[in-house]
Amino acid sequence: MRIPLKLKFVLAFIPVVIIPGVIATAVGLHFISTNVVREVQERVRTDLNAAREIYDQRLRDIERALTLTAMRTFAVQHALLANDRELLLSALQTALREENLDILAITDERGRVVARAQNPDVYGDSQSEDALVRRVLQHRRAFSATQIVSRLELEKEGEELAEKAHITFIETPRARVRAETEETAGMMLKSAVPVLSDEGVLIGVVYGGSLLNRNFEIVDRVKDVVYQGVTYEDQDMGAATIFQGDLRISTNVRNADGSRAIGTRVSEEVYDTVLKRGETWIERAFVVNNWYITAYEPLRDVDEAVIGMLYVGMLEQKYADMKQRTMWAFVSITFLGMALGAIVSYLLANGILKPIRALVAASKRLAEGDFSHRVGQISEDEIGELGQTFNIMASSLKERDEKLKEHAERRIMESERLATIGQLAAGVAHEINNPLGGILVYSHLLLEDTAEDDPKRANLEKIAGEATRCKDIIKGLLDFAHQTEPKIEPADLNRLVESALGLLEDQALFQNINVGRRLAPSLPEIMADGNQLVQVFINIMLNAAEAMEGRGDLLLATRLGGDGRYVEVEITDTGPGIPEDVVEKLFEPFYTTKEVGSGTGLGLSISYGVIERHGGTIQVRSQVGEGATFIIRLPIEEPAMRPEEI
Repeated sequence: MRIPLKLKFVLAFIPVVIIPGVIATAVGLHFISTNVVREVQERVRTDLNAAREIYDQRLRDIERALTLTAMRTFAVQHALLANDRELLLSALQTALREENLDILAITDERGRVVARAQNPDVYGDSQSEDALVRRVLQHRRAFSATQIVSRLELEKEGEELAEKAHITFIETPRARVRAETEETAGMMLKSAVPVLSDEGVLIGVVYGGSLLNRNFEIVDRVKDVVYQGVTYEDQDMGAATIFQGDLRISTNVRNADGSRAIGTRVSEEVYDTVLKRGETWIERAFVVNNWYITAYEPLRDVDEAVIGMLYVGMLEQKYADMKQRTMWAFVSITFLGMALGAIVSYLLANGILKPIRALVAASKRLAEGDFSHRVGQISEDEIGELGQTFNIMASSLKERDEKLKEHAERRIMESERLATIGQLAAGVAHEINNPLGGILVYSHLLLEDTAEDDPKRANLEKIAGEATRCKDIIKGLLDFAHQTEPKIEPADLNRLVESALGLLEDQALFQNINVGRRLAPSLPEIMADGNQLVQVFINIMLNAAEAMEGRGDLLLATRLGGDGRYVEVEITDTGPGIPEDVVEKLFEPFYTTKEVGSGTGLGLSISYGVIERHGGTIQVRSQVGEGATFIIRLPIEEPAMRPEEI
């Protein structure tokens, strides 16, 4: 079905309104989700630090109380030395009540309990294996930490304390699966301090603590100090929890019935991060029956093992509602913009479509190859500028097309010229080669029959020499006319350069030339005909040596090309240099700067052909009086076939 262009224009204009609206909505929601939520997360991080300070302060208070108890000279030190249990119990029970502790006991210097304030009838058991008491006995200083206390140890302090620690698990969404259904051990803020005699000798240990299970003192203080009782839709905005493992043992997070969520457990993802990996979690998390922006950090015992978590969190619902209100506001604005956009686009369509149709027609003619077609002044606005740009583009395409045609014609003419030269050279060489061979044979026969002192011998030797030179010229012509394809195989470029130099450096021409090497180590192998490349290197080195007249510096360098797909050989001499007009003709066949009779002008042309068939290039850099540099660039991978070879 054909849809009118005007309708398409209107339909195309509407997304221009919708997309910014959607982007604005997404940006607004992203701002709420990131910036606002990030601020809340930073607030929660600060709240966690405050909660930790309250938690640690309680532990310091316990240590301070025990230290003061241990320092009572008569009531504790002398009573312990005299084994006066009555006096010890009196002092311990007073401290127990004043400091609101759950356990308080004293041991002798070997760690055996002498008196237990909470349960006086149980004593004599050894606490030397307790982690805190053991450290005090070893180091004679106070130690404090959070500690897991088994039910057996709790029962020594009284059955009531053991029952207070006992918690039955409550099924919790998102919590990890556990085979256990209850927790019988307790988690305690515990401290142990040494009791020293007047002479500084360790005579005992005072240890005590406060059970955290069902003890809401810390979490409620965190809630009151940090969150100040703020609510949202009848729910507390902030909450705090102490976990024993993944189990809530002290919390002001509420169940659906309003009771404290004791016995519920943390979600599995938080368990993995905090309890298993010992990392802090600051992120949204599911807490009992709602989502909170939370912060959890591990609680560690004196051995640095993770045994629980401290949690603070803020209700996410407030920020979720903010996101929803923002979304509806942006959606409303977007729909209003769509309506206005449809009206405006309809009104503008007529004025815009006419010049667009003119551009479409011109584009079709350009696509058909009519590069001379131009559009007139279609409007005075940006579409008019587009029309002028179209005309410029058409002119550029026409100019480029003409240049491509001209370049192609030049290449064809060059190829035809070289082919003609090659055919001519081959024909001439074959015609001359046979009689020239006869001249060489007969001149050598005459030399063999001519005495050394015969005056005709010098003429015969000149004939033989000139004939040999002609034969070399013909060989060059045949090489140029029948350039063979390279036999491609893996080759080491540095080794090829060294091979070429090895064939030359013993010659008389090279005896006064200082050869420098700067060969890059560990060059990748290339796919090339090694014999042909050696011949190219020899040809260029010989030319360099002849240019320096046997005296100067010759530098050979190899390197990996900048893009990693090529290797380069650089041959630099300190000769007289090459004029710019000569450089342009350097690789043309039969062009030479040597004296007549000293060269054929085919060496560099043949070398150029060899490198070209390898998919490479030869460049020449030179200034008169400053020597010359030949740069040979070869691909690492085997070159693809050229079009004329297919």
